[in-house]
Amino acid sequence: MTETPLTTLEIEPADAARSSVIWMHGLGADARDFEPIVPELRLPAELGIRFVFPNAPIRPVTVNGGMRMRAWYDVLSMDLPRQEDPEGVYASERAIYALLEREQQRGIPAERIVLAGFSQGGAMALHTGLRYPDRLAGILALSCYLPLASKLNSERRPANQQTPIFMAHGDYDAVIPIRYGQQSAESLRRLDYRLEWQDYDMGHEVCWQEIRDVAKWLGRVLAVPSA
Repeated sequence: MTETPLTTLEIEPADAARSSVIWMHGLGADARDFEPIVPELRLPAELGIRFVFPNAPIRPVTVNGGMRMRAWYDVLSMDLPRQEDPEGVYASERAIYALLEREQQRGIPAERIVLAGFSQGGAMALHTGLRYPDRLAGILALSCYLPLASKLNSERRPANQQTPIFMAHGDYDAVIPIRYGQQSAESLRRLDYRLEWQDYDMGHEVCWQEIRDVAKWLGRVLAVPSA
């Protein structure tokens, strides 16, 4: 089955791109959701980061009464780990793979690409990054959980075993309770992934301290090697 290519909003660096961050939005949002964060990150120009914000496909979402909206996969119930949409998750995985391949065709090696996302987008960053066959620079997963967790051990690829992962969550998240994020983080740690965890005094959102921590982490994983 051929997936429809994802449309994207892109922010180019001042000079030639040397790295990329592919950042997936949450349920019902769109590519513009995290665009305003880019200047707030205040990342060094020498990193040469191209930000790629894809639009998820529009599909009916069960928990929202079948309303059509941008979603990386269907949400069958709020009991997230038990009722999932494997077909939708794998379809979005293939579409994100295509974005990763396109960045490499544009001259950005896989080890200079970060997969990032918030909520459903963060879930897709985790799912896709751990299954990708080439080493990535990092995986940034905000206010989310690991989908299809029971399948990870048989589907994960060794290339990203040592890839840095940053997970963050709000203590008072009423959409994706923090326990789902914590359980996912512990599962990844048991598989010996290099995971950093932070939680914040907030709900299902981002906060200023989180933006600062994300900026520091991106600066580390995308640091330009010394000549």
